[in-house]
Amino acid sequence: MEPQDRMMEFVPTAENTRTLRDAFGRFATGVTVVTCASDDGPIGITANSFTSLSLNPPLVLWAPDKSSRRSPYFRSAKHFAIHVLAHDQAELCWSVAKDMHGLTKENLDTNPEGVPLIRGCLARFECVQHAIHDGGDHEIVVGRVLRAALREDGDSLAFFKGKMNRFTS
Repeated sequence: MEPQDRMMEFVPTAENTRTLRDAFGRFATGVTVVTCASDDGPIGITANSFTSLSLNPPLVLWAPDKSSRRSPYFRSAKHFAIHVLAHDQAELCWSVAKDMHGLTKENLDTNPEGVPLIRGCLARFECVQHAIHDGGDHEIVVGRVLRAALREDGDSLAFFKGKMNRFTS
């Protein structure tokens, strides 16, 4: 049997969530930072659970962990922005992953709704909350895109098997 043909099969249970997480990690994703405004200042959260949903109307979704201390901020935020990170923004990604106030060191712009905007990302989607659905231990947040922006060039920051790397075109 060839190495690429060997598969470890399992039934997901509460005792093997690490194995399930490793299996999920075999799907390479881009890396995003989602931001919102709050009375405590700009809030950020890293998310690789982002996808486009609909062109008409323009909808995107992402899924924060319900147990995250950041979830209440995003649950109550009427507006938020999703930033697709460029390969040279790995440090920003880790800063926000470790600290919801990790954006305070950044030189941020603000949109008309008061949402903090990160400079230098590959793409940005400024959204109004459209719906929130139950997703097990996560919530599925659907946003209607009010405005979008994209860079003409640049390589993506990618996440695969628990590590970040560069995805080039």
